[in-house]
Amino acid sequence: MTLRIEITSDAETATFRLIGRIDEDQLAELRAQVHRYRPRLVFDLAETTLVDREVVRFLAAHEGNGVELLRCPRYIREWIVRERSQETQGHEPSKGER
Repeated sequence: MTLRIEITSDAETATFRLIGRIDEDQLAELRAQVHRYRPRLVFDLAETTLVDREVVRFLAAHEGNGVELLRCPRYIREWIVRERSQETQGHEPSKGER
């Protein structure tokens, strides 16, 4: 299954329910939706099944800017932590480290 985005919004918050696989090819659409629904965003990742590295970086950057990652799968959370750690160390992992 490719990405399906379900958006609910009230006066204060837009919640993006991200369902299925997300890869770099879908980021343009996701970015366009994000720009439409500022200021407060929540990404519900409970049904996100697979992501790639660019998506992890996207999620980490948005979380750093105040987007809440709700029900984030453990493997995505751990990957975000590793990416942030590598950024702070200024280190790009070699193929063996990925």
